[in-house]
Amino acid sequence: MMKYDWNFIKKTVKGYQKEKRYLHTEGVSKEAKALARLFLPQKEDKLYLAGLLHDITKDYCKEEHLNMCNEFGIAVPNGIAPKLLHAKTGAAFAQKLFGREYVDDEVYGAIYYHTTGRENMTLFEMLIYLADYIEEGRTFEDCVVLRKFFYDNIASAKTYNDKLEVLRKTMIFSFDLTIKNLILEEKLIDNDTINARNYFLTCKLVQKEI
Repeated sequence: MMKYDWNFIKKTVKGYQKEKRYLHTEGVSKEAKALARLFLPQKEDKLYLAGLLHDITKDYCKEEHLNMCNEFGIAVPNGIAPKLLHAKTGAAFAQKLFGREYVDDEVYGAIYYHTTGRENMTLFEMLIYLADYIEEGRTFEDCVVLRKFFYDNIASAKTYNDKLEVLRKTMIFSFDLTIKNLILEEKLIDNDTINARNYFLTCKLVQKEI
């Protein structure tokens, strides 16, 4: 089993984030660990790691993100919201900092898609996406509503597949909330988010990763 140097990881991440951002990072890693116990207990530490790394470049400015996209060969779609770039640059930068031993394809993907989601998301990616949305420090109305929706429903889930169905419905609800706000704000909607919502509407999550 992989052993992580948590002190080194946390100290490194702190060096790239403002205090408020790091508090959110701690919240996401804690939430990721709680979700791991429900869905992927064998990957609890790995999900905790992804939670710690998910926002490592969030405090960078747009120009810095664009420079990093150029450095790492990340395509930047026309009209992409600047706040979405941190997920893409964060995945590449985290891998550069910690290497593939820590940031393998699974962790990379979870960081890369933690704001938009995508079609055919892995369970690991879903849990980081959701942890970022509902960690207990989030006070935005949508985050509070989604957190309550998830935990109220997960409490009555009797089987593992029941839990997966709660997760599927929570993912759909999250995309509905996000898309509604983007429409009200007259902002572009990332194609990955649209595809993710359509995917979860038509798919059925089944026990296959445990």
